Amino acid sequence: MRLDTFFDTFDQLADAPNALPRLRRFIADLAVKGRLVAQDSGDEPGDALLNRIRAEKQRLFQTGEIKKPDELPPVGRDSLSFELPPGWTVSLLGEVAVCLDYKRKPINGTERDLRISGKDESELFPYYGATQQQGWIDDFIFDQELVLLGEDGVPFFDDLRPKAYVISGKSWVNNHAHVFQGILASNRFLMLWLNTFDFTGRVAGSTRSKLNQAKAVDIPVPLPPLAEQKRIVAKVEELMALCDRLEAQQQERETRHAALARASLARFAEAPTPANLSFLFHPSYAISPADLRKSILALAFQGRLVPQDPNDEPAKELLDRIGATKEERIRRRVAKRVAVEPNPNDDTSGLLPPGWVWTRLGNSFDVRDGTHATPKYTTEGFPLVTSKNIYSGSLSFNGVNLISEKDHREISERSRVDRGDILFAMIGSIGNPVIVDTDREFSIKNVALFKYYSETDSEPRFLLFYLKLVAEEMRAKAAGGVQSFVSLGFLRNYIFPLPPLAEQRRIVAKVDQLMTLVDKLEAQLTASGATATKLLAAIVAELTAA
Repeated sequence: MRLDTFFDTFDQLADAPNALPRLRRFIADLAVKGRLVAQDSGDEPGDALLNRIRAEKQRLFQTGEIKKPDELPPVGRDSLSFELPPGWTVSLLGEVAVCLDYKRKPINGTERDLRISGKDESELFPYYGATQQQGWIDDFIFDQELVLLGEDGVPFFDDLRPKAYVISGKSWVNNHAHVFQGILASNRFLMLWLNTFDFTGRVAGSTRSKLNQAKAVDIPVPLPPLAEQKRIVAKVEELMALCDRLEAQQQERETRHAALARASLARFAEAPTPANLSFLFHPSYAISPADLRKSILALAFQGRLVPQDPNDEPAKELLDRIGATKEERIRRRVAKRVAVEPNPNDDTSGLLPPGWVWTRLGNSFDVRDGTHATPKYTTEGFPLVTSKNIYSGSLSFNGVNLISEKDHREISERSRVDRGDILFAMIGSIGNPVIVDTDREFSIKNVALFKYYSETDSEPRFLLFYLKLVAEEMRAKAAGGVQSFVSLGFLRNYIFPLPPLAEQRRIVAKVDQLMTLVDKLEAQLTASGATATKLLAAIVAELTAA
């Protein structure tokens, strides 16, 4: 398969993750390895070009136009991971380009002011940093085509994101980018090479990767004949223009598909049936499974997922019965009386279906929390579950810390956990509610515990689905600076739409049915994307071997 044929069939590969960025990277890989354009035996060889580059650098040094060239170690062809084409040689970045000093003052000798001075943009010049244009600024340092290579804050180990780019014209560059200018070498070819280079072993730093100048100048560089460099750059620009067209077409399709998706979602909202759900997974405009799951839960708690039955016991009677059970448990000292705001007034907004009532979580459920202190850890004892142990809808004891029986009993006096209770992270990653499905004894820290005043009058999974739906809103309202948290009072006073118990059970069954279908459709989408990824990889391999 030829590369132009590849472009013609790209629609078949568009479902592959990052298909266009991967295509752009593939083009660059072919280019810098001499596989994009043909070699011409009449071109000046790379060795001869390299000799001219060395002579030109000496001339520029002698005339004072550049500082003394760096003394660089010798480099061999084995420094590259591929075989060089005929006429190519290998050099170092600091040999084929000069690293310019960007820390000097502007020509007029005044200090540089990074603030925008209120001038029209036509009087200002682009200001560049490690990741392309940052803004506009007074005055300028450079007035030529240059290669900028990121120094820090750059995705050095991301194959699909650029580390270097070319600028031209009057510009100012901050100290987060190395500035190179090719000497008798194409700046744009050097940019292509730097964006495909493996920086492993050259970048330091754990929290913020940094490439110092010494590690930058001795990057090995393949050097084709200058005429071939220009042919390569021209071909890459031609192919990247095709990529731009493909990207524009994709964006246009996505705009149309988004409109179709909204229409399909509205259709599903009016009639949330499995048949209408499948419309949301049309290959051309599939709504993300995460968004669809959220939509299903939103419909559930608006009373639009299943029909209301006038024969159901009204939720107000259910709530009165839960309240009576709550008072009885308080009288028997099984539960404690806690401050909870009164339930909201009767619904006048029309948001609740007939038979539903507004209440608060603390008036419908016994909401507690675990310890906030950290007991001494032991090698044997009882698990201390924190927010890190509840994720992906399940409770995990992997890596859990243990505490003594004495500490466990003290914590359990206020927050004993039983099978069927619901846990909810209160700090950090707020949310991730799970139903306890084990009889193993454990304590909790910075985790809310939802127990039932009346187990016979509660549907645990209805509460679980509600907590999943509102967790994002709770995170948005959470307090705290470095680490956000929700208080026990916040959770107890959080409003809760309560349907009749029979309707709760119908809603849970319907949510289960639709979520199972979403899981299956998501698996199909994943398989489709995996197939497109494999097809893309196979075609790339074929082109590479050609």
